[in-house]
Amino acid sequence: MGPFHLDERLARDSVLITTLGLCQLRLQNDCRWPWVVLVPQRNDVSELFDLTPLDQAVLTFETNLVASALKDLTGAVKINVGALGNIVRQLHVHIIARNEGDPCWPGPIWGQGTPVPYAEHDKQDFIKKLAGAL
Repeated sequence: MGPFHLDERLARDSVLITTLGLCQLRLQNDCRWPWVVLVPQRNDVSELFDLTPLDQAVLTFETNLVASALKDLTGAVKINVGALGNIVRQLHVHIIARNEGDPCWPGPIWGQGTPVPYAEHDKQDFIKKLAGAL
């Protein structure tokens, strides 16, 4: 097994928060929502069922760990979790904190509006808080 390669679009649109047991935890650079992505560090994997049973269990654990921390940190009404992969094929799991009145509530966020990048200070503050919550 060679070194892990992150899809260039995931690298461009997100920043590494930390590495968990299986996944990179990355912050999407769109401050309209607290939005993170888990990327299993496995090459050539595009579907959940492509992972080994052990990796599937670890991904579920890490998804729940991050989702719970994100909900506690943000006070969100709802946490959305999804693994779509229609544009970026590399397996990745979106975890998004949603609140009534956010720009797309109650609809989905994908393809809606223009991303609003974080100010550097706000991005670093959020990363520090979420990493600390884990």
